[in-house]
Amino acid sequence: MRRERHSATGAEPHLMVRLRSTVWGPAEFVGPPPLRLTVRGILAGCSAAVAIIGSAVAGAWYGIPGLAAGEGGLVCAAVLVLYLCGVRAGRALIGAVAVLAVGLALQTPQAAAGFVLAERGRAEPVEVTSVESASVDAPGGRRYLCSVIDRDGVPVKVRIWRGCERTTRPGDAITVVYDVEGRVPPRGAEGTGSALDALSRLGGWVAGLVSASVVAVVRSCRLSAPDLGSRPAP
Repeated sequence: MRRERHSATGAEPHLMVRLRSTVWGPAEFVGPPPLRLTVRGILAGCSAAVAIIGSAVAGAWYGIPGLAAGEGGLVCAAVLVLYLCGVRAGRALIGAVAVLAVGLALQTPQAAAGFVLAERGRAEPVEVTSVESASVDAPGGRRYLCSVIDRDGVPVKVRIWRGCERTTRPGDAITVVYDVEGRVPPRGAEGTGSALDALSRLGGWVAGLVSASVVAVVRSCRLSAPDLGSRPAP
Protein backbone atom coordinates (compact mmCIF):
# COMPACT_ATOMS: atom_id res chain seq x y z
CA MET A 1 0.00 0.00 0.00
CA ARG A 2 2.79 2.37 0.92
CA ARG A 3 4.61 1.61 -2.33
CA GLU A 4 1.51 2.38 -4.39
CA ARG A 5 0.94 5.64 -2.53
CA HIS A 6 4.58 6.64 -2.99
CA SER A 7 4.39 5.79 -6.68
CA ALA A 8 1.26 7.89 -7.16
CA THR A 9 2.83 10.80 -5.28
CA GLY A 10 5.94 10.58 -7.44
CA ALA A 11 3.86 10.54 -10.61
CA GLU A 12 2.00 13.76 -9.76
CA PRO A 13 4.97 16.15 -10.24
CA HIS A 14 5.82 14.41 -13.52
CA LEU A 15 2.23 14.82 -14.70
CA MET A 16 2.21 18.52 -13.78
CA VAL A 17 5.50 19.11 -15.58
CA ARG A 18 4.19 17.38 -18.68
CA LEU A 19 0.93 19.34 -18.54
CA ARG A 20 2.81 22.63 -18.15
CA SER A 21 5.07 21.66 -21.03
CA THR A 22 2.07 20.94 -23.25
CA VAL A 23 0.29 24.19 -22.40
CA TRP A 24 3.23 26.64 -22.30
CA GLY A 25 6.05 24.74 -24.02
CA PRO A 26 8.92 22.84 -22.38
CA ALA A 27 11.47 25.72 -22.46
CA GLU A 28 14.30 23.30 -21.70
CA PHE A 29 17.11 25.84 -21.49
CA VAL A 30 18.94 27.72 -18.76
CA GLY A 31 19.88 31.38 -19.03
CA PRO A 32 19.12 33.53 -22.10
CA PRO A 33 16.93 32.01 -24.84
CA PRO A 34 18.81 30.19 -27.61
CA LEU A 35 19.70 32.67 -30.34
CA ARG A 36 18.72 30.32 -33.16
CA LEU A 37 15.21 29.93 -31.75
CA THR A 38 14.86 33.65 -31.20
CA VAL A 39 15.82 34.29 -34.82
CA ARG A 40 13.40 31.60 -36.01
CA GLY A 41 10.60 33.13 -33.97
CA ILE A 42 11.29 36.62 -35.35
CA LEU A 43 11.40 35.29 -38.91
CA ALA A 44 8.18 33.33 -38.43
CA GLY A 45 6.28 36.29 -36.97
CA CYS A 46 7.63 38.84 -39.44
CA SER A 47 7.07 36.57 -42.44
CA ALA A 48 3.47 35.96 -41.40
CA ALA A 49 2.82 39.67 -40.81
CA VAL A 50 4.32 40.66 -44.17
CA ALA A 51 2.35 37.92 -45.94
CA ILE A 52 -0.95 38.92 -44.26
CA ILE A 53 -0.54 42.63 -45.01
CA GLY A 54 1.03 42.10 -48.43
CA SER A 55 -1.76 39.81 -49.63
CA ALA A 56 -4.43 42.35 -48.69
CA VAL A 57 -2.55 45.24 -50.29
CA ALA A 58 -2.00 43.21 -53.47
CA GLY A 59 -5.67 42.26 -53.53
CA ALA A 60 -6.78 45.88 -53.17
CA TRP A 61 -4.22 47.14 -55.69
CA TYR A 62 -5.02 44.60 -58.41
CA GLY A 63 -8.70 44.12 -57.62
CA ILE A 64 -8.58 40.51 -56.38
CA PRO A 65 -11.66 40.21 -54.13
CA GLY A 66 -10.53 37.24 -52.03
CA LEU A 67 -7.20 38.83 -51.12
CA ALA A 68 -8.64 42.30 -50.67
CA ALA A 69 -11.23 40.96 -48.21
CA GLY A 70 -8.53 39.38 -46.04
CA GLU A 71 -9.10 35.74 -46.98
CA GLY A 72 -5.49 35.39 -48.09
CA GLY A 73 -4.40 36.78 -44.73
CA LEU A 74 -6.44 34.13 -42.92
CA VAL A 75 -4.65 31.45 -44.94
CA CYS A 76 -1.30 32.96 -43.93
CA ALA A 77 -2.42 32.94 -40.29
CA ALA A 78 -3.33 29.26 -40.60
CA VAL A 79 0.11 28.48 -42.06
CA LEU A 80 1.80 30.16 -39.09
CA VAL A 81 -0.33 28.17 -36.65
CA LEU A 82 0.53 24.93 -38.45
CA TYR A 83 4.23 25.81 -38.24
CA LEU A 84 3.98 26.33 -34.49
CA CYS A 85 2.14 23.03 -34.14
CA GLY A 86 4.96 21.41 -36.13
CA VAL A 87 7.61 22.66 -33.70
CA ARG A 88 5.36 21.56 -30.83
CA ALA A 89 4.98 24.97 -29.24
CA GLY A 90 2.77 25.35 -26.17
CA ARG A 91 -0.96 25.15 -26.85
CA ALA A 92 -1.75 28.39 -25.02
CA LEU A 93 0.89 30.29 -26.99
CA ILE A 94 -0.32 28.80 -30.27
CA GLY A 95 -3.80 30.05 -29.36
CA ALA A 96 -2.49 33.53 -28.60
CA VAL A 97 -0.63 33.67 -31.92
CA ALA A 98 -3.74 32.46 -33.75
CA VAL A 99 -5.88 35.22 -32.20
CA LEU A 100 -3.35 37.92 -33.07
CA ALA A 101 -2.81 36.63 -36.62
CA VAL A 102 -6.54 36.44 -37.32
CA GLY A 103 -7.06 39.88 -35.77
CA LEU A 104 -4.37 41.32 -38.02
CA ALA A 105 -5.92 39.63 -41.06
CA LEU A 106 -9.32 41.15 -40.24
CA GLN A 107 -7.91 44.64 -39.65
CA THR A 108 -5.78 44.72 -42.79
CA PRO A 109 -8.42 45.17 -45.56
CA GLN A 110 -9.35 48.70 -44.43
CA ALA A 111 -5.69 49.65 -44.09
CA ALA A 112 -4.94 48.19 -47.52
CA ALA A 113 -7.76 50.23 -49.08
CA GLY A 114 -6.37 53.36 -47.40
CA PHE A 115 -2.92 52.53 -48.77
CA VAL A 116 -4.25 52.28 -52.33
CA LEU A 117 -6.23 55.51 -52.07
CA ALA A 118 -3.21 57.32 -50.64
CA GLU A 119 -1.05 56.09 -53.52
CA ARG A 120 -3.34 56.63 -56.50
CA GLY A 121 -6.47 58.30 -55.16
CA ARG A 122 -7.97 61.49 -56.58
CA ALA A 123 -9.85 63.95 -54.38
CA GLU A 124 -13.09 65.44 -55.77
CA PRO A 125 -15.94 67.42 -54.20
CA VAL A 126 -19.36 65.76 -54.05
CA GLU A 127 -22.80 66.95 -53.01
CA VAL A 128 -24.63 65.48 -50.04
CA THR A 129 -28.17 64.28 -50.77
CA SER A 130 -29.09 62.79 -47.38
CA VAL A 131 -27.63 62.19 -43.94
CA GLU A 132 -28.36 59.29 -41.60
CA SER A 133 -27.01 58.42 -38.18
CA ALA A 134 -26.10 54.92 -37.06
CA SER A 135 -24.95 53.34 -33.82
CA VAL A 136 -21.40 52.00 -33.99
CA ASP A 137 -18.88 50.47 -31.63
CA ALA A 138 -16.65 53.54 -31.62
CA PRO A 139 -15.93 56.57 -29.42
CA GLY A 140 -19.13 58.62 -29.22
CA GLY A 141 -21.28 55.63 -30.14
CA ARG A 142 -22.71 57.20 -33.31
CA ARG A 143 -21.57 57.71 -36.87
CA TYR A 144 -23.14 59.87 -39.58
CA LEU A 145 -23.48 58.46 -43.09
CA CYS A 146 -23.85 60.72 -46.12
CA SER A 147 -25.37 59.68 -49.44
CA VAL A 148 -23.69 61.77 -52.14
CA ILE A 149 -23.70 62.45 -55.88
CA ASP A 150 -20.68 63.35 -58.00
CA ARG A 151 -20.25 66.46 -60.12
CA ASP A 152 -22.20 64.79 -62.96
CA GLY A 153 -25.15 64.04 -60.69
CA VAL A 154 -24.42 60.29 -60.55
CA PRO A 155 -25.07 58.75 -57.09
CA VAL A 156 -21.98 57.27 -55.42
CA LYS A 157 -22.66 53.62 -54.60
CA VAL A 158 -21.28 53.73 -51.06
CA ARG A 159 -22.25 56.05 -48.24
CA ILE A 160 -19.49 58.25 -46.85
CA TRP A 161 -18.81 58.68 -43.14
CA ARG A 162 -15.42 60.39 -43.13
CA GLY A 163 -16.19 64.10 -43.33
CA CYS A 164 -19.90 63.50 -42.73
CA GLU A 165 -20.69 65.32 -39.50
CA ARG A 166 -23.66 65.98 -37.28
CA THR A 167 -23.96 69.45 -38.79
CA THR A 168 -23.80 68.21 -42.41
CA ARG A 169 -26.99 68.87 -44.37
CA PRO A 170 -28.28 67.93 -47.86
CA GLY A 171 -26.77 70.25 -50.42
CA ASP A 172 -23.48 70.62 -48.57
CA ALA A 173 -20.24 69.71 -50.33
CA ILE A 174 -17.69 67.29 -48.93
CA THR A 175 -14.50 65.93 -50.44
CA VAL A 176 -14.22 62.27 -51.43
CA VAL A 177 -11.14 60.34 -52.56
CA TYR A 178 -11.63 58.04 -55.58
CA ASP A 179 -9.42 55.21 -56.77
CA VAL A 180 -8.50 56.11 -60.37
CA GLU A 181 -8.62 52.39 -61.22
CA GLY A 182 -12.01 51.94 -59.56
CA ARG A 183 -10.87 48.91 -57.55
CA VAL A 184 -11.30 50.42 -54.08
CA PRO A 185 -14.53 52.06 -52.90
CA PRO A 186 -14.31 55.84 -52.43
CA ARG A 187 -14.11 57.31 -48.95
CA GLY A 188 -14.17 60.74 -47.39
CA ALA A 189 -10.93 62.68 -47.62
CA GLU A 190 -11.02 63.77 -43.97
CA GLY A 191 -8.43 61.88 -41.95
CA THR A 192 -6.80 60.39 -45.04
CA GLY A 193 -3.02 60.53 -44.71
CA SER A 194 -0.07 59.02 -46.52
CA ALA A 195 0.29 55.39 -47.54
CA LEU A 196 2.59 54.85 -44.56
CA ASP A 197 -0.01 56.32 -42.22
CA ALA A 198 -2.60 53.87 -43.53
CA LEU A 199 -0.42 50.86 -42.67
CA SER A 200 1.02 52.27 -39.44
CA ARG A 201 -2.34 51.65 -37.75
CA LEU A 202 -1.52 47.95 -37.89
CA GLY A 203 1.70 48.43 -35.90
CA GLY A 204 0.25 47.22 -32.61
CA TRP A 205 -1.10 44.02 -34.16
CA VAL A 206 2.21 43.33 -35.90
CA ALA A 207 4.24 43.90 -32.73
CA GLY A 208 1.95 41.61 -30.74
CA LEU A 209 2.07 38.88 -33.39
CA VAL A 210 5.86 38.93 -33.69
CA SER A 211 6.35 38.96 -29.91
CA ALA A 212 3.96 36.05 -29.37
CA SER A 213 5.62 34.08 -32.18
CA VAL A 214 9.06 34.57 -30.63
CA VAL A 215 7.88 33.41 -27.21
CA ALA A 216 6.10 30.39 -28.69
CA VAL A 217 9.13 29.28 -30.73
CA VAL A 218 11.64 29.90 -27.94
CA ARG A 219 9.59 27.98 -25.38
CA SER A 220 9.35 25.03 -27.79
CA CYS A 221 13.03 24.30 -27.04
CA ARG A 222 13.69 20.66 -26.15
CA LEU A 223 17.07 19.29 -25.15
CA SER A 224 16.13 15.63 -25.59
CA ALA A 225 13.86 13.46 -27.71
CA PRO A 226 10.26 13.64 -26.40
CA ASP A 227 9.85 9.92 -25.65
CA LEU A 228 13.44 9.07 -24.81
CA GLY A 229 12.57 8.05 -21.26
CA SER A 230 9.93 5.56 -22.40
CA ARG A 231 12.22 3.70 -24.80
CA PRO A 232 13.63 0.36 -23.62
CA ALA A 233 17.33 0.32 -22.79
CA PRO A 234 19.53 -1.46 -25.36
